[in-house]
Amino acid sequence: MSTNTPSVPRLTLNTGATIPQIGLGVFQVPPEDTEGVVRSAFEAGYRSIDTAARYDNEQGVGEAFAASGLDRNDVFLTTKLANPDQGYESGLAAFDLSLERIGVEEIDLYLIHWPCPKRGEMLASWRALEEVHAAGRARAIGVSNFLVHHLDQVAEASAVVPAINQIELHPYLQQKELRAYHAQHGILTEAWSPLAQGAVLKDPVISDIAQRLGRSPAQVVLRWHLQLGIVVIPKSVTPARMRDNIDILDFELSDGDMASIESLDRDGRTGFHPDHFNGFPEEFAAAR
Repeated sequence: MSTNTPSVPRLTLNTGATIPQIGLGVFQVPPEDTEGVVRSAFEAGYRSIDTAARYDNEQGVGEAFAASGLDRNDVFLTTKLANPDQGYESGLAAFDLSLERIGVEEIDLYLIHWPCPKRGEMLASWRALEEVHAAGRARAIGVSNFLVHHLDQVAEASAVVPAINQIELHPYLQQKELRAYHAQHGILTEAWSPLAQGAVLKDPVISDIAQRLGRSPAQVVLRWHLQLGIVVIPKSVTPARMRDNIDILDFELSDGDMASIESLDRDGRTGFHPDHFNGFPEEFAAAR
C-alpha cells in the first residue's frame, strides 16, 4: 500500500469550477473539536470540507482554515442553508451569517439542506441562492436530499441548474434513478453517509473484495463511489482513518467487483426520507 497520500482528483461542476472528489464531512463533530479535526484533515491531504449551519460547527471549520496557511483557492468549502431559515429574505440573511462564522468572503458551494415540502419555501430559498451566486459570493449553488420531483420543480422555476445534489448514497441505497437524472442534467452526485454509517463494512461481498485486494472494507466502498464518478465526504475524527479513507487512488475495482457491489442495492436508507422530513423539532425527537 502506498505510504504517500495520492493527489485527489477533481470533478468539474456545471459552473466550470472543480471540486475534489474526496472531502471530509463534519456532521456531528462537536463544535469544540471541529478545528482540530479539520486541521488533521488538512494534514492528511484533504482540500474539501463539508459543513452546514445546522451542524453548529462552521466557526471551527473557518478557524482551521485560517490556521492552515493554505491558499483560499486550494480549499473547497461547502455549507448549507438550515431548514428553519428557508425562504428568500431569511435565506439571504442566513447566508451572510454562515460566511461570517466561517470567516470567508465567498463560499465554494452553498446548498439547500433539505427540500422540506411542508415548509413550502424551497423555490424561494433557491431564489436566494441564485442571488448570492450571481453576486459571486457563492461560487456554485446546489441542493441536498432532493428527489427527482423536487429537482423538476426547481427546473420549472429557474434556468439555473443545481451544481450538485448531495444525497444519502451507499451500496445499500444506490439511488440509480437520481444518478441518471443528474447525469442527464449536468448535476454532480455527492454522497453523504457513503459507508451507510458503517452498515456496509461487514457485508460479506465487501469483506471478500477487501481481503482479496489487501484493502480495508471502507477503502473498497469509497473506491466504488469514485469509479462511479460520485463525490464522497466520509466523516471521521480519527487521523489514521482519515488517511485510510483518502488513500484509495492507487488501486481499482474490477468490473466484476463493481457488479458484485451493485448487486447489494436495496432500500437501506439510514436517514430521513426527503418527502417526509421537514426539519421540525418534533421530527428530530421522533427519530431518536
